[in-house]
Amino acid sequence: IHGLFESQTAQTPEQTALYFEGEQLTYRELNERANRLARTLRSQGVTKDRLVGLMTERSVDMIVGIFGILKAGGAYVPIDPTYPEERIRYMLDDSGAKLLLTQSHLVNKVAFNGNMLVLDGAQSVYHE
Repeated sequence: IHGLFESQTAQTPEQTALYFEGEQLTYRELNERANRLARTLRSQGVTKDRLVGLMTERSVDMIVGIFGILKAGGAYVPIDPTYPEERIRYMLDDSGAKLLLTQSHLVNKVAFNGNMLVLDGAQSVYHE
């Protein structure tokens, strides 16, 4: 999937790739944000087929997260933030995910023993 996305980015870098609730990104911008996240994820040990929890609301962050995880070589475990805490904890434990990518307003949604990276909206800042 991310290979096809890279091809499209090369062909139409300034075309709108994503539009969500008034925020839009071109293919180039989305690709740059996903690459930046992928580098961060690799530095956190994400390699081929490593599972990464992705708990975000539907947003630009969610798409950046998906592409970033795939570009790092990992696989994402989609977690709906509206699930009860017990269900979220079970999904993380059962998947063996040691890393959770989320949004700043969801950090306290679940107690997590692994590393948590926060995607802070349009700034694309990732931190533990």
